[in-house]
Amino acid sequence: MHALKKNRPLRRIVLASAATVSGMVLLLSLKPHTSPGIAVGASSPAPSSSTSAPAESGGSSGSSGGSSGSSGGSGSSASRTVTGDTIQTRWGPVQVRVTIKSGKLTEVTALNYPQDNPRDQEINGYALPQLRREALTAQSAQIDTVSGATYTSDGYRQSLQSALDSAGL
Repeated sequence: MHALKKNRPLRRIVLASAATVSGMVLLLSLKPHTSPGIAVGASSPAPSSSTSAPAESGGSSGSSGGSSGSSGGSGSSASRTVTGDTIQTRWGPVQVRVTIKSGKLTEVTALNYPQDNPRDQEINGYALPQLRREALTAQSAQIDTVSGATYTSDGYRQSLQSALDSAGL
């Protein structure tokens, strides 16, 4: 006699339940795929003729960053570094520092940005270099939003604009 005959419905229920539970245990025991470490940020060589104060982490919205002038050299070719406001976004604070030489934007560095989990690191790993490139090309804060990084893009743009305003550009 076959084990799953119709005259033994209780046995079928027990076997089906055991198979379902076993399948669920196996499914839940699988670990999710984790992406390899992602290099985040842009290369930012330190300008030789300027100094800057270290950035404060976890600043509040609207706090203004420090600005520092350069020492030596003529006024028109001097390089100076200005730190923008820390902008609070849904996923965390965003803050940038700009370097200006001869009235031209020469470097934009993200000092503070969401990086609490692998997804934040993945998003900002591709968004920050694009935002930096766009800012240097546009020479302003009028840059496009990076798809998939809307909040970071908005915070980046606002912090960049505050730094440019502080620098008088």
